[in-house]
Amino acid sequence: MTVTPADHRYLQVARTLRKEIVDGVYPVGSQLPTEHELCERFAVSRYTIREALRRLRDDNLVASRPRAGTLVVPRPATNSYAQDVMSINDLLAFATGAPFTIESNAMVTIDDDLAARTGLDVGSEWLAVRGYRQADGTRAPVCKTEYYINRAFAAVGRLLQRHSGPIFPLIEDLFGVSVVEVHQEISAIATSRELADLLKVETGSAALEMQRTYTTSDGEIAQVTVNTHPSARYRHSMTMRRVKG
Repeated sequence: MTVTPADHRYLQVARTLRKEIVDGVYPVGSQLPTEHELCERFAVSRYTIREALRRLRDDNLVASRPRAGTLVVPRPATNSYAQDVMSINDLLAFATGAPFTIESNAMVTIDDDLAARTGLDVGSEWLAVRGYRQADGTRAPVCKTEYYINRAFAAVGRLLQRHSGPIFPLIEDLFGVSVVEVHQEISAIATSRELADLLKVETGSAALEMQRTYTTSDGEIAQVTVNTHPSARYRHSMTMRRVKG
């Protein structure tokens, strides 16, 4: 994504204010400084401040009210996302029903192979959290799971040993961002010996590799998740309706 200097400035202002809200400098119920005061503080135009505040409204951190200024508001529960063809709620339900067992948690540099599997830039650094999901009472894992988390949010890695659900709500809560879009791609692959041993299937058997890219309201990739399911243990269902033209 190409960012112009003006765009970059209002994103910087939004990130600074977002961090101060999350850190409690501006607690829930408090009022942000006026647009004029923010213009003076950041030495930017009123347009830049208004765009920054719009970002904060998009993230459900503030609300602007007539004669009341800009107030810090409680963030809504994660399950308030609206449903579309597939909802973010569905991702939450899946992750909650199949707890994540972590096998490794470390920073990695994206190589050619990982770039092809994740869509991330070669040479960029991401927090890689790898393991598997297994439903209660089952012998074999539901899937192999890999998280690649933006290094700007890598501090979330310290919380994961005590956390069994999805990761992106933690990123939202810790950093005050909102995941507004999840793009999904599904590919058919043949299992390697290592993958087959983990999933308890025959080497070379069919599997489905599901890549999801989570994007924030700033247009930034927060994380990429790759779930690999044995084909016999996964079904994807989607309903399409004809649109009247």
